[in-house]
Amino acid sequence: MGRLGVTEILIILAVVLLLFGGKKIPELMKGLGSGIKEFKNAAKDDSSAKKEEDTKE
Repeated sequence: MGRLGVTEILIILAVVLLLFGGKKIPELMKGLGSGIKEFKNAAKDDSSAKKEEDTKE
């Protein structure tokens, strides 16, 4: 237990398709992708700001 096999993944995908429908899934993935992109940019900005503070001290 703990690892997902191919059968389990296919079942999960089928359930998601039934719940949200074919037209809604691309919109959800687009939103998820933009959220991940914003998170990465914020983390990058935060780490560069921290490096600048370290060099000023």
